[in-house]
Amino acid sequence: QKKSACIKIVLCETVVPLEDPIITETTSTLQEWGVLWKQLYVKHKVDLFHKLRHVMNELIDLRRQLIQGHLAQDQTREIKRHITVRLDWGNEHLGLDLVPRKEFEMVDPDQISVSELYKLGDSMRQRHGDSCRVPVSHHLFINLKSFTYNSISEDADVFFSLYDTREAKQISEKFMVKLNKNGGPKNPEKVDRLCALFTDLSSKDLKRDLYIVAHVIRTGRMLLNDSKKGPPHVQYRRPYGCAVLAMSDVFHTITDLKEEKDFVLKVYTCNNENEWYQIHENIIRKSNTKYSAPSTNYGLIISLQLLRGELEQIRRENQAVFNRALALTRKLGFPDVILPGDTRNDLYLTLERGEFERGGKSVQKNIEVTLYVLYADGDTLKDCISLGSGEPNTSEYRSFVLYHNNSPRWSEMVKLPIPIDRFRGSHLRFEFRHCSTKDKGEKKLFGFAFTPLMREDGTTLSDESHELYVYKCDENATFSNQGLYLSLPCCKEDFNSCPNLPANLPFQRSPKETFWVSTILCSTKLTQNVDLLALLNWKAHPDRVLDILGRLRQISGEEIVKFLRDVLDTLFCLLDDNTDKYGPLVFQSLVFIINLLRDSRFYHFRPVIDSYIQNHFAGALAYKELIRCLKWYMDRSAEVVRQDHIQEAMRALEYLFKFIVQSRILYSRATCGMEEEQFRASIQELFQSIRFVLSLDSRSSENLVFTQAALLNSFPDIFDELLQMFTVQEVAEYVRGTLGSMPSTVDIGQSMDVVKLQSIARTVESRLFFFPESRSILLPVVLHHIHLHLRQQRELLICSGILSSIFSIIKTSSMESSVQEEVEMMVESLLDVLLQTLLSIMSKSHSGEYVSCLLSLLRQMTEIHFHHLLNNFHSKEELKEFLLKIFCVFRNLMKLTIFPRDWSVMRLLTSHIIVVTTQFLSPALHKNFSEADFDFKVWNSFFSLTVLYINQPSLQLEALSPAKRKKVLDKSGDMRVIMAYELFSMWQKLGGIIILDTNTFLHQYIWHCTAKNSAFRHSMFSFLSVSVT
Repeated sequence: QKKSACIKIVLCETVVPLEDPIITETTSTLQEWGVLWKQLYVKHKVDLFHKLRHVMNELIDLRRQLIQGHLAQDQTREIKRHITVRLDWGNEHLGLDLVPRKEFEMVDPDQISVSELYKLGDSMRQRHGDSCRVPVSHHLFINLKSFTYNSISEDADVFFSLYDTREAKQISEKFMVKLNKNGGPKNPEKVDRLCALFTDLSSKDLKRDLYIVAHVIRTGRMLLNDSKKGPPHVQYRRPYGCAVLAMSDVFHTITDLKEEKDFVLKVYTCNNENEWYQIHENIIRKSNTKYSAPSTNYGLIISLQLLRGELEQIRRENQAVFNRALALTRKLGFPDVILPGDTRNDLYLTLERGEFERGGKSVQKNIEVTLYVLYADGDTLKDCISLGSGEPNTSEYRSFVLYHNNSPRWSEMVKLPIPIDRFRGSHLRFEFRHCSTKDKGEKKLFGFAFTPLMREDGTTLSDESHELYVYKCDENATFSNQGLYLSLPCCKEDFNSCPNLPANLPFQRSPKETFWVSTILCSTKLTQNVDLLALLNWKAHPDRVLDILGRLRQISGEEIVKFLRDVLDTLFCLLDDNTDKYGPLVFQSLVFIINLLRDSRFYHFRPVIDSYIQNHFAGALAYKELIRCLKWYMDRSAEVVRQDHIQEAMRALEYLFKFIVQSRILYSRATCGMEEEQFRASIQELFQSIRFVLSLDSRSSENLVFTQAALLNSFPDIFDELLQMFTVQEVAEYVRGTLGSMPSTVDIGQSMDVVKLQSIARTVESRLFFFPESRSILLPVVLHHIHLHLRQQRELLICSGILSSIFSIIKTSSMESSVQEEVEMMVESLLDVLLQTLLSIMSKSHSGEYVSCLLSLLRQMTEIHFHHLLNNFHSKEELKEFLLKIFCVFRNLMKLTIFPRDWSVMRLLTSHIIVVTTQFLSPALHKNFSEADFDFKVWNSFFSLTVLYINQPSLQLEALSPAKRKKVLDKSGDMRVIMAYELFSMWQKLGGIIILDTNTFLHQYIWHCTAKNSAFRHSMFSFLSVSVT
């Protein structure tokens, strides 16, 4: 038996199921669809018949999952989303009513304002989701299914990466797959598990000219078809082939984000090993003279799938994928969305090329490079080299060998995930060996190069190409004492910094030999920026502080957010050290950092600075200087021509106030509330400056317009901070004074007019406006601005949004407390101008917003409000004009299709509000315009309204299905009867005055005598009998 609850409402009881409302809706909808589904078959609508059956089966399965109740919160939400999508699809295709929803559940029209109901329905109709301020990350899933080759017969390594051909650079790490000579995984445990996820691809990346590039490196003999070249026990890494796949082809094929598709990549071999470093470019450019095409049955078979969202979300939604030993393969550098807590310390090293001497040999060398990462004590760092994701890290790396090449170009990248505590003092050593292909197959050491990872000033290797010196050595050379070579210059810059080298060096440099490497650092803990290090270590150079602060803007955003807390600590430490000397520059630096976090790339760091302010910020005296600087900037806005720095300060207003308020809290806590009056006075003076800026005439100054716009945009963001220090009424008074200082619409340009209204809109949507005690203070000034705009028919769309928000808040508040005074204010300020506006724009596209606003206001009005309204007219002429306006608007609502036919909830609610309003207005009509004061025009308007009302298609219950008719009758009854009784009553009150066009009325009502509703038929016959006599 289904669980339920009994709710008592006055004299009746309503039985409400305790199950999830969406389960109840799904059940009732399936029952209704079942009847219509059979009719589709009868009507030969076969296509829709089969589609609906499929959707109904899906709904039954989704409903079952919800009923079982074994889902996580995220899964439940996703199931509900799928259910509502299918319910709305079916209702739309079956011609059923639109169901307004909020958070996947049906809304009760009685619990929300009409304007909010309109917004919900309109947004569902447009299918427009909320836009996200943060860029969405994409992730490419790749699965290597097989490598069908028949000519290598050796182990091979396949390296997959993403390559931007327009910028000619690799943009991702490599995904490495080790295969045996039969083409299967070298590790048997990895069968069907050779997959990777290329993470953090931005929408911008997907628009690049991207390719998936696969390089195949075999491990075996020096020459594939010559068994004489090297003994079988000696293994060399040798280039074999390359395959490419255009991502544009992938995107055209993968239409669904959940879809996984197979692709075949042909593996081309290089005709000349000297061209190996750019074989992928040659294939992409189709330079077919530089590579050889394979046979048709030869290549890599991969499957691809594009996923979207944050990685944790992807992990939750695709657990089957992540359970397959998935190798996460990251972008080189930081993603477009940088998340706090994303700790990385990766150095990407690319072996570019080398120039080596022949060394007395008749042929050129076969050069292999071995890389080690060594710590300051000479020990090799274990497992700090990664050839690619998907395989364990190693302690040494051996390059592939190019046959007989003294000028090899490798362009092979490896990742060095070096622990942060081992980075300082560590260095890289490259050993060069000639791989002989004679009987013994010896690998003879002939030279080495090295480079420290960090410079003496604490910065790391810069992201660029580095030309390293090559030092001569042989197999007998010992590297046990690395100090012997670390004292030598590793490159030209190093040589210039140590001019007095001793003559008897332990290793001699080979002047004709050079080795090039390039590096890219992706670290959240280390920096390559000298200025940032100098700022963090300012006490070592106090004389350079002013210069360092002046250069802060030149530091990249990635570097600043990595050290955000340290940078902020430094700035406030400088402020404490010497406020007079450093105050203005610290303020500028703080503004720069705050605005940096407004960038979408760093938006996720806003919680980091919030946490810093609440938990780590210790500048108890900072508020004084911050207020002083902010006020100084505002006071200068009328004087200076260039106002870039002032505008930046205005944009940073929210977080400046966060620092000000938290600083004052710390000071008050430390001093038991000392200097409270001085603080309040300084805030009062600051608001005077804010009002001063907004009151300036900006029509002749574009820069001042931008300053005022920046201030108005940021102004609503400071309310919550002020509420920590002041009462609700005090903050409301500050805001009212500020909004009241803004010029009227005739004194400002259109762009500023829009900004002003947007600021008012955000004020109405703020937490401050939800308090009744502050709303009573703010509402008059808000209504004043709205009234002016409606009178002049300016910015109607923004005004309707503001009114919609106000009505929603008042509707919500009315359920907890009285809103009589607020509604009274709105009636006095808005009712007449809303009617006038609707008469002007009723046939235009955005009239629905204003109709919903008018209906919201009328619905909120009580008998008291109508009584005050009708008694406050100064003359009968004013009352007559009002009645004619509102009757005309009501008639237009029924003549024009303001709300679509499938929006019956909105249509019925409109009808209900019209009939209730008519009941409130009809006594005033009879009292003021009967007998001696009889006015044909206003009475004719009233009776025309009733005719149209009763003739509305949406109220003709006989035309509805039995289920829908029952819903309507249960909810609001037959509203035609109510209006008919109202008409009958008013006709009787006219007495003997029969000067209206009775025939017209008789003609309109005779048809309704045949209506099936007995109560309605009885009222019609009563009316007709009186009319005829």
